[in-house]
Amino acid sequence: MTTYYEGREAVEPQEREDRLMRLLPYTLEQAVAKAPAIAEQLEGIDASSIVTRAHLATIPVLRKSNLLSLQLARHDERVAGTDAERMRVFGGFSTIGWGQARRVFASPGPIYEPEGSRPDYWGFARALYAAGCRRGDLIHNAFSYHFTPAGSMMETAGHAMGCTVFPAGTGQTEQQVQAMVDLRPTVYAGTPSFLRIILERAAEMERALSLRCALVSGEAFPPSLQAWLAERGVDAYQAYGSADLGMVAYETPAREGLVLNEDLILEIVRPGTNDPVPDGEVGEVVVTTLNPDYPLVRFGTGDLSAVLPGLSPCGRSNVRIRGWMGRADQTTKVRGMFVQPGQVAQIVARHPAIQAARLEISGETGNDRMLLKVVLDAPSDSLLADIAASVREVTKLRAEVSAVTSDALPNDGKVIDDQRSYE
Repeated sequence: MTTYYEGREAVEPQEREDRLMRLLPYTLEQAVAKAPAIAEQLEGIDASSIVTRAHLATIPVLRKSNLLSLQLARHDERVAGTDAERMRVFGGFSTIGWGQARRVFASPGPIYEPEGSRPDYWGFARALYAAGCRRGDLIHNAFSYHFTPAGSMMETAGHAMGCTVFPAGTGQTEQQVQAMVDLRPTVYAGTPSFLRIILERAAEMERALSLRCALVSGEAFPPSLQAWLAERGVDAYQAYGSADLGMVAYETPAREGLVLNEDLILEIVRPGTNDPVPDGEVGEVVVTTLNPDYPLVRFGTGDLSAVLPGLSPCGRSNVRIRGWMGRADQTTKVRGMFVQPGQVAQIVARHPAIQAARLEISGETGNDRMLLKVVLDAPSDSLLADIAASVREVTKLRAEVSAVTSDALPNDGKVIDDQRSYE
């Protein structure tokens, strides 16, 4: 029995990095040629010159709101009449259309995503393998097959591994238990909360199940629930992904963070900016995928995480992240005005002396208070006054500005900390 789904999961990190940087310019050139929205994102940038992470960081981050707005342009008269599905349906980000795409899915928005014909298109096979799934297993797939791609993500991964898949979908708990009793699956794929519901219902029905492992996703998977499942004989692991990117990172038996999938380039950037942060600092997860069918470049997931130091004890050598740590979009409303992380970034950019900043919002409805905490090279009253003036100019709101030490700002990825209570 092999340790990894693919041997390249354990290659030297520099060998992987060299390969990614060789593939990156070619992928970008193909994307610019076939995907109009990528060409617009890289306007003025020579795709063939993007051969390092520093070069990649010069490309603007594409955030989900940008993707949605470009897709919603399908209702524009200039677009609605065309039969080029890549532009009309996918906003110009897909390189494939009807006939080439095997399926098309919809996420809230709606945002439409294509599924290409390559085996394990969404990249979840190695996550299933790390969770204990093996060729010949029967997978009870309790992810939805309706509208969203979660069901297909696990099904295509299972087929790539040589497994059989039961398309259970969601709901109908008693029928789920009966199917498990009849078919005796060894692997579960679905949300962890639904797996708990199934196991509790099976106990009420006095039915023994044959599950030995599970790959769970779609929601938080706390250690307490992992332990609860283990007590009932199910060794469960989590994966982190999205309908836009497929599988991004996955848990291994080491249970120390999530290992990044192959063929992805991950950056952690300061929320509201295009700027990567040092390893270990919390920021927004930004991913560039080498998927030739849907080649998203510097796609901001809106999720917070941080890179973990060193390699995984399981032997896999790819980058590890801490897992989901909250949302990067900390936009809030103060005295009727929206305040966004990007505005804090604008203020910081105006004053090179600012090393770090955090906007704290407190008070009660109708009496909001903004306090911008800044870490400065050399604090002075005049500098603080200049920063306060920048806050007023950028946000159209007044704020106090206070100089603090770097250890006074938690490493939690927050640029805006809304401390108001709405109870």
